[in-house]
Amino acid sequence: MKSLKATFEVIEPAFGSSFYYSQYVQSANVKAHVWHYHPEIELVFVNGGSGKRQIGTHLSYYTDGDLILIGSNLPHCGFTDSTTGNRNETVIQMKPDFLGQGFLGIPEMKNIQHLFERAKTGLAFGEETKARLGEKIEELNDMPYFKRLLALLDILNDLEAASDFKVLNAQGLTMEMQVQDNNRLNTVFNYVKDHFKEQIPLEEVADKVSMTVPSFCRYFKKITNKTFTRFVNEYRVVHASKLLAEKPIGITEVCYESGFNNFSHFNKAFKEFTGKSASQYRKELKSVIE
Repeated sequence: MKSLKATFEVIEPAFGSSFYYSQYVQSANVKAHVWHYHPEIELVFVNGGSGKRQIGTHLSYYTDGDLILIGSNLPHCGFTDSTTGNRNETVIQMKPDFLGQGFLGIPEMKNIQHLFERAKTGLAFGEETKARLGEKIEELNDMPYFKRLLALLDILNDLEAASDFKVLNAQGLTMEMQVQDNNRLNTVFNYVKDHFKEQIPLEEVADKVSMTVPSFCRYFKKITNKTFTRFVNEYRVVHASKLLAEKPIGITEVCYESGFNNFSHFNKAFKEFTGKSASQYRKELKSVIE
């Protein structure tokens, strides 16, 4: 069985640059499946495709690419893999003080300072902002470092002014916690990611983190603001959303392929999480024919 240890990602900018920039073709980002965190603020543009988001305690499904800003020490999985179907993925990572101590405090940087503060919850931007800024983010790839920095500041300023965004991790979960908590959450999240299609007895997952069932349930609720059962059901609903959009299979099959063993329970959980029935969700996406 593969290791489920916590992953702290060490990020090193290229020589001569104050922040990290990388562009991956399609699913070439090999770190995408790893649940990880880092002190750097991360801006990700996924050009095309569809896939899952897991940022802090937030789970959701994106279509037609994504534009996300993730705050410092906010744990997340990557957003692309071999099934995403994206054209490429651009990742920018910068420390909160990458411009130097005190620079964010000057009047001209007030907007970006505010953006970084809001990024602590994780932000996903809408279609208009994604279309307007996605190309600009990709164009940074061919710029010399000084022009790249100026262009990045312009992009960040535009993101602060954008109104089409949603908060991804409203409850709040960062890795500014004890190492023991970090290890436990990484073990639990990775285990759910690998086994959500199966039944996951509470005894089994509690044993993974060396806790009794009652202690684990109290602990998980305290840290994430949701029960473990709710977290697993949300993960399954997000996977079901992906299947509904991408696979020409019946809704009953989607239910069982997502780890639900009861169709009535699946319908209730799906509507509670998305606000609509599975059939309505599929119809609105207009991706497949039932």
